[in-house]
Amino acid sequence: MAEDSWALAVDFQEATTPSFQFQFSNKINRIRGPLNVKEDVNGNERGEGDGDKVDLAEQSLLNKLIRHSLVKNRNQVEVQQADPNSPLFSVKTFQELRLKPELLQGVFHMGFNRPSRIQENALPLMLAEPHQNLIAQSQSGTGKTAAFALAMLSHVNPDNTWTQCLCVAPTYELALQIGQVIEQMGKFCPNVKLAYAIRGNRMERHVKLQEQIVIGTPGTILDWCTKYKLIDPKKITMFVLDEADVMIAMQGHRDQSIRIHRLLNKDCQMLLFSATFEDSVMKFAERVIPDPNIIRLRREEETLDTIKQFYVLCREKEDKFTALCNLYGCLTIAQAMIFCHTRKMAGWLASSLIKEGHQVALLSGEMAVEQRAAVIERFKNGKEKVLVTTNVCSRGIDVEQVSLVVNFDLPVDLEGNADNETYLHRIGRTGRFGRRGFAVNMVDSKNSMEIIKQIEMHFNRKITKLDTSNLEEMEKMTI
Repeated sequence: MAEDSWALAVDFQEATTPSFQFQFSNKINRIRGPLNVKEDVNGNERGEGDGDKVDLAEQSLLNKLIRHSLVKNRNQVEVQQADPNSPLFSVKTFQELRLKPELLQGVFHMGFNRPSRIQENALPLMLAEPHQNLIAQSQSGTGKTAAFALAMLSHVNPDNTWTQCLCVAPTYELALQIGQVIEQMGKFCPNVKLAYAIRGNRMERHVKLQEQIVIGTPGTILDWCTKYKLIDPKKITMFVLDEADVMIAMQGHRDQSIRIHRLLNKDCQMLLFSATFEDSVMKFAERVIPDPNIIRLRREEETLDTIKQFYVLCREKEDKFTALCNLYGCLTIAQAMIFCHTRKMAGWLASSLIKEGHQVALLSGEMAVEQRAAVIERFKNGKEKVLVTTNVCSRGIDVEQVSLVVNFDLPVDLEGNADNETYLHRIGRTGRFGRRGFAVNMVDSKNSMEIIKQIEMHFNRKITKLDTSNLEEMEKMTI
């Protein structure tokens, strides 16, 4: 029955979701053919495990697809210079960078009127003479890709018809995304050429490339440098390693990136970007980037002050569903996000809500990244009022109208303890931009109650019991 409900929910959604694709999808399909919903972005078969796992590369690609403008960055930028005595520069306009006119035209053509916070500090370092190495922390949506694309285009000598800039990305989809930015920004630089070193893009052996910029995945770039002799690594003068945190989480990519790095000259300019600066990332970065300038983001703590948190005692999933319906009867809800642990539970819940007349969108890791992006676009545009999702949607997705987040299943780690970081990411989808939000947690066992206590202790916040069968009490507590 659960399988039937999942299939019905997917059928309903496919019937109501427009079949549009993003511009770069055709490029992917020409190289490899369409993505299979049973595969991840690397073409690996998905396991059916209990929980829906978050794939860092997929999450990064999804964030790029659904963002049409730069995010509002609340983080303070901290610059640690390799040479503390060197003057520190930042820019407020692109004109201050003294770019070639055709590059400045490309920047403005893309809609960048002034540099983002990360661009203000990173671009002067990347464009400095003599060349300087850089390790930069930057999340998706901050203008990071445009920054190093601009650096590569500025760096290239179009009269030299050999590869001068290498950019390594974790997956071919992310490589194509970066390439799209370079192509748009370099629109008015006709003599600068770009090649994609990605699986399926077959080249003639031992014939040196004439493209000045090559972007691709670690394995293919390594083959092009060593096995096929398409690139002379000693002629590379700028090396960009993007999404380093994703890279080192993927088997083999870390070692391949280090092997590429070893082929390069010591005076090659090195740029590394990562969304996080965990110890593993910094050890990797320091190994491949000598004498770096370092840009960090001092993150302001996500506030829970605008979010009222509750828990509801339930016995089984039907009780949870009844409690959810009661919530809808009491609260004025613009849009809601409901998190489930498994695809099966998400499918059952979505089909149950649809039967009750709700406009429901369904999101899970079984869907291809482009399908997920299409579902999120519809939700952001208000086509559906409820988004039922597994963990694939807990991070980085901002929808202003979300006023309720429900943990239909509480987030737990592999040991069965509270996953506090995921909890924060989930309920952080509401109460955004200073608005009031509600987070409701469904508790169906003693173990679930223990998880609630762990979350309370971690965040030093009281989570209040809510009786959804008592309408009067609910109205008092949610005012």
